[in-house]
Amino acid sequence: MITLDDVRAAHALISPSVRVTPLSRWSPRVLLKHEYMQLSGTFKARGAYARQLAALASGELDPRVGVVVASGGNAGLAHALVARELGHPAEVFVPGAASEVKVKRLRAAGATVHQVGRIYDDAFAASQERVAQTGAIFCHAYDQPDILAGAGSVALELQEQAPDVDTVMVSVGGGGLLGGLLAGLRPGIKVVAVETQGCPTLHSALAAGELVDVEVGGVAADSLGATRLGALGWELAKAASGTVEARLRSVLVSDDAVLAAQAALWDEQRVITEPAAATALAALTSGAYIPAASETVAVILCGANTSPGLVA
Repeated sequence: MITLDDVRAAHALISPSVRVTPLSRWSPRVLLKHEYMQLSGTFKARGAYARQLAALASGELDPRVGVVVASGGNAGLAHALVARELGHPAEVFVPGAASEVKVKRLRAAGATVHQVGRIYDDAFAASQERVAQTGAIFCHAYDQPDILAGAGSVALELQEQAPDVDTVMVSVGGGGLLGGLLAGLRPGIKVVAVETQGCPTLHSALAAGELVDVEVGGVAADSLGATRLGALGWELAKAASGTVEARLRSVLVSDDAVLAAQAALWDEQRVITEPAAATALAALTSGAYIPAASETVAVILCGANTSPGLVA
């Protein structure tokens, strides 16, 4: 299980490379953290830099061979762009459900793209075969210590920008960003983990008390469609939810609520996000989560890899 020290170390490693993303106000006590402004259009750049820079420093990554990634699209794009910047090749395995926008951007970033099967697990299996063939290092979309620690750097940044924040709301797919936040935030800050009803990976695991496989679908499945929560994120989620004063709450929202939140971001702030990013805000706009009157909430807008025409 990663710790605050791990997050701090990753933050120090990647700070020269990642962007400090801004905060804006949705309402007097609701802040928006614009992580879609990160390189690659999502928070995933943080973990990609952390994984690849650490592997280069340790000698694990051979620059002649490069990296292999399995991803619904966003992690693959982040790793492809970071690999291009650092000067080594990247191969990305994506499921058939990956959006056309993301596949085009992967190829434009210089990655060799393999579309395999229907879901993430199909792409993952193919990526492991490729790693065995080539000796490239594998970069997981959400379940490696460096990936979580890099994602957790957003927690350190957010607390500097908004030291009075009480609650952070985050969309959940495989649990990498959730785990990073739980490791990087002060213990007194609550986390509201939001998933669509079609991708209830965390919600189902918490209900069962263990990791379980779920069927995934719906408007955010191309980004949040992991069929099982990552083991590292799960350990942090268990620790955060298994106390009398639990700091983690799991919330589900409908596809319609996500699309409404996505449209509201455009209508009210001229912000374009993908459905996965709007999922966290949808918990507020739909009433699935109602903050206390004195509660200061920060919502992580995690990505914007979509076509503007699909929002406007």
